[in-house]
Amino acid sequence: MSARRDDAIRMVHGAGGQESAALIGELFASRLSNDVLARMEDAAVLPVPGAAGSELAFTTDSFVVTPYRFLGGTIGSLAVCGTVNDLLMMGARPLWLTAAFILEEGLPVADLEEVVDGMARTAREADVRIVAGDTKVIGARAGTPGLYITTSGLGVREPGRPAPSAACARPGDVLLVSGPVGDHHACILAARSGMDLPVPSDCAPLVGPVDALLASGVDVRAMRDVTRGGLATISGEIAASSRCGLLFDEASIPVRPEVRALCDLLGLDPMVMGCEGRFVAVVPAADEEKALAALRSHPLSAGAVRVGCFEERPGVRMRTALGTTRFVEALSGEGLPRIC
Repeated sequence: MSARRDDAIRMVHGAGGQESAALIGELFASRLSNDVLARMEDAAVLPVPGAAGSELAFTTDSFVVTPYRFLGGTIGSLAVCGTVNDLLMMGARPLWLTAAFILEEGLPVADLEEVVDGMARTAREADVRIVAGDTKVIGARAGTPGLYITTSGLGVREPGRPAPSAACARPGDVLLVSGPVGDHHACILAARSGMDLPVPSDCAPLVGPVDALLASGVDVRAMRDVTRGGLATISGEIAASSRCGLLFDEASIPVRPEVRALCDLLGLDPMVMGCEGRFVAVVPAADEEKALAALRSHPLSAGAVRVGCFEERPGVRMRTALGTTRFVEALSGEGLPRIC
């Protein structure tokens, strides 16, 4: 798992699992660390000079998914959703994005128009503006010419708005997820494999659900969008950052029957299947019903449920349907298609 100097970078280092964490921790963080980066949040939260109480949230992300169009979206809409959602997870209101395109020679202009149109529609839906950008063209690799997008996002966390952090979960808190998991990963897998799976990507900007939750008065300890590594990896990172354990309830994990069937067929685990329009929220047990009511008031999070609780005992475990418990591991290896 360790990223040694005599190693070479492999695809597994970008899968969002244990190998990615090792590369980030041992190579990047050890050389670039500072008090902000060391928090390893979805976005950096920074003070606004001369504006007491307000804070900026700043994030950046790259998107390399193939195919670049899929049921329910394109790499352009995905780039906006991924960046906006990272800002939202810090309690910030997304405002501005930048977008840099790397285009392979031979890419059809009509395909690029479709991608940019999807990006524009999603930006309007999220009420953000794309205010700067860059374009580069490179030689095509073997196969169909593709494109890659890097987006950065800036938002504001106003005074009085909750300030969630992955380090704030406490024993006794509950873990909520905003809807079924694995849809986006299953959609990309089907698109790459030529399978007929009628499950669109869950790719969506989460402005509405997050605003509903934060406006409810609930004490939101932490939020994370369920992307690479899936529910098991993302939730495990919150537990580790908060120095507590986590117990999942297998019977409560929401998975669509079509996604469950695909996982059973291919031997995949829905717990490590990524999403692009789902998030987890950590709230005190006393606020569970109020938080669920707020989430269920919005169409994008109407399927919100409790999936686990935090505990003093270290480690991440699952209470199975048989009444036993087992340990839950973060994603390891490269057994799934790249989702973003």
